[in-house]
Amino acid sequence: MASPQKFENWLRPEPSGLYCEAGDFYIDPLFPVDRAIVTHGHSDHARPGHQAVLATGETLDIMKIRLGDGAGKTTQSLKYHEAVQLGEAAVHLVPAGHILGSAQVVIEYKGQRAVISGDYKRQSDSTCPAFEPVTCDLFITEATFGLPVFKFASPGNEIQKLLASLRAFPDQTHLIGVYGLGKCQRVISLLREAGYEKPIWLHGALKATTDYYARCGMRFGDLRLVADATETLGGEIVLCPPSALGDRWSRRFTEPIHALASGWMRVRARARQRGAELPLVISDHADWPNLLATVVDTEAGEVWITHGREEALVHELTRLGLTAKALSIIGREEDLE
Repeated sequence: MASPQKFENWLRPEPSGLYCEAGDFYIDPLFPVDRAIVTHGHSDHARPGHQAVLATGETLDIMKIRLGDGAGKTTQSLKYHEAVQLGEAAVHLVPAGHILGSAQVVIEYKGQRAVISGDYKRQSDSTCPAFEPVTCDLFITEATFGLPVFKFASPGNEIQKLLASLRAFPDQTHLIGVYGLGKCQRVISLLREAGYEKPIWLHGALKATTDYYARCGMRFGDLRLVADATETLGGEIVLCPPSALGDRWSRRFTEPIHALASGWMRVRARARQRGAELPLVISDHADWPNLLATVVDTEAGEVWITHGREEALVHELTRLGLTAKALSIIGREEDLE
């Protein structure tokens, strides 16, 4: 594709976030703005207080569940591949494969195409549509796990580790820290796909988003709230926010084995730091090989990195002959993974 002008002339980082001057909107802005496109519902991307918000219907629903009246004064739902004209820019959304409703933002302006990935992954996930690569001139990618050490095996292998631990310690509660939006629902689905049919117990903080996934057609089997349990749940699987692993709340269980489902569990020091006796390397982001493969798939000649391990990815892409730079946008949280 032709590149008649510098992308910086119409697309640039500002204190509030990535700004498209051609359409007068921000993408995942950090602070309240007049017009925002939100890639997905995680709190470091979906902030409260915007005047107008455009996103997929699922992301808007999730924002309403989590932010209430702060989800946006006015909202516009956009289906995947449905085009809308914003100022001089044509915009559409395509699946990012990160969580339910997550989207890449495709912007076309004066013969140029830019794709902003948001957070994404390439592994299969039955709880959300799969990532779709889009050819473009400029690809703006995350790099949460942008180091060669981050190579993720199949999440099914990690679930088998969990089930093996259950067989080895049948009288102990397996307490798994999961982020409440996306990771919780994915772990439930992975357990069901692996043939686990017993009830799965949930911390109350995980209920609202899991209920929403169920309303969207996800089949999770028998889910129960820990608050309704009359026993100490020995031999059961309990999902909770990572912060609850060390909380007094966790003392009610029978000799709990603490697990944590996150891409960061690939690093042993991180697992020890978080007190994870059973680290489960299950990530909702692209690993190093998939970050590089995705750049190749887009055929982009220029790549910007919004957040994560920026330096290593810039170095590798430059070595491969691409124009690459780090935007160093602040406000993205690692621990949400």
